[in-house]
Amino acid sequence: MPLRIATAQSLITADVAANGQHIRALITEARAAGARLVHFPEGALSGYVKAQVTDWAKVDWPAITDELAKTQAMARDLDIWVVLGCNHQLTPPNRPHNSLYVISPAGEILTRYDKRFCSHTEITDWYSPGAEAVVLDIDGVRFGFALCIEVQFPELFAENARLGVECMLFSAYAADPMFAVLAQAHAATNNVWLSLSTPAQCGAALPSRFIGPNGYVAASAPEHAEATVVMGTIDRDDPRYDIALNKARPWRKLARDGEIYRSRAVEDTRSTSRDVL
Repeated sequence: MPLRIATAQSLITADVAANGQHIRALITEARAAGARLVHFPEGALSGYVKAQVTDWAKVDWPAITDELAKTQAMARDLDIWVVLGCNHQLTPPNRPHNSLYVISPAGEILTRYDKRFCSHTEITDWYSPGAEAVVLDIDGVRFGFALCIEVQFPELFAENARLGVECMLFSAYAADPMFAVLAQAHAATNNVWLSLSTPAQCGAALPSRFIGPNGYVAASAPEHAEATVVMGTIDRDDPRYDIALNKARPWRKLARDGEIYRSRAVEDTRSTSRDVL
């Protein structure tokens, strides 16, 4: 069955309780629109460092835990998956992770993705890096995860493709239009759907969007929209994606394995001599 996804463009503030209320309002909106999964930006609940978070000592971790519990309860009540950007506290003096929580329709935190490729400022002053890729099957579709500057690392998206990922959930707190260009390129190169979720304050330059496995934008938030959800559908039978899914993806896997080229290698001096016509 096709899988409906809501890509949230939420407003992120320094008030964790306000963020939680806002997140739950968008979850309700997404569920009413038929979403099975709703995907939020980087730092959607906790706020993002250098913007809403200026000092770890000032973070109200109990408030984050409380709002997260309320969001888990809503996920259970509405029978919906929630992928939520939030800082994750570690044991002091270790710095937190920059994370995506995956909340199941049972209201459980099923897993968590921790940002691996942190920026220079993040890794120097703010975060502990994550260690591994996380993949998860939801209603028969395999998902992978990425955060912000990780869009600059094609090897991360290639790794997820090798792990069988069909849709990348990419959250960012960024207003750089090049992120969208790179996201479309990763979707097209690896023939995966890609949900790009950004906060409302970045929406004018980098609107949230849902990208098909051919690299084209299937749905996008209006350029100057504030809080909203963008609805997208994963449908393997959509004729728009026949070439991407049924021809390009298997062929590229075969090509990357390399045997089709190794088995056709030739021994010919006109091949090995590169200085003759």
